[in-house]
Amino acid sequence: VAPAALWELGAEVIKIGVEPNGFNINKDCGSTAPKRLCEKVREVRADIGIALDGDADRVLICDEKGRLVDGDQLMAVVAESWMKRGRLAAGGIVATVMSNLSLERYLEGLGLTMARTPVGDRYVVEYMRKHGYNVGGEQSGHIVLSDFTTTGDGLVTALQVLSVVAESGKPVSEVCNRFDPLPQVLKNVRYKNGRPLEDKSVKAVISEGKNRLGKSGRLVIRPSGTEPVIRVMAEGDDPKLVGTVVKDIVSALRSAAA
Repeated sequence: VAPAALWELGAEVIKIGVEPNGFNINKDCGSTAPKRLCEKVREVRADIGIALDGDADRVLICDEKGRLVDGDQLMAVVAESWMKRGRLAAGGIVATVMSNLSLERYLEGLGLTMARTPVGDRYVVEYMRKHGYNVGGEQSGHIVLSDFTTTGDGLVTALQVLSVVAESGKPVSEVCNRFDPLPQVLKNVRYKNGRPLEDKSVKAVISEGKNRLGKSGRLVIRPSGTEPVIRVMAEGDDPKLVGTVVKDIVSALRSAAA
């Protein structure tokens, strides 16, 4: 559907990863594995690369230089465009706890807000419905534009971004590079039993980490909902401090889980 729709709109379309056989969905292609797309964009000197996942509810974009553009940047592009057109509802967007702090700062600079939810598009959609937002999504490229659909639609999002690019007359690398992401460090800690996050020493290290980062960074610690894993993510202006904070928390968790 996507290649045909883009061709109908006047684009020259070079297709890859569009021959499913029942076993190769998302295999080495699409938004979950965009390396081939980025390489192809550089090879044929395309203006843009668009990667959808198997059910097309997620999208990532590759600029003309072969560099990946994630969901945070795409939400910034759409939010600013809709704000200027008077279309953005509720004065902001909805993202998850994993979206980069730089996105939040960028939106604040535009006078917009960014509400955060737990990871998962269903939480984003629930918050959007409850509070009247019409733009929301995840860093992974699952973006919901509720003026058009009730869930993520990668093609709809791509078309919104393409309209901004076409109107600006600028290359994708300029249009979709709205902010410099803060360094993020994500580590997974696997445990066999118990509740490491309830350990007093772990709580103390986490508290210390939050204090050290202060307003210059952010710390997100959450247990996986599907496996015995605790995910530790930190981001901030000081990469060295971010790495140290994550290292200390991971060490405390492993000791508590031993």
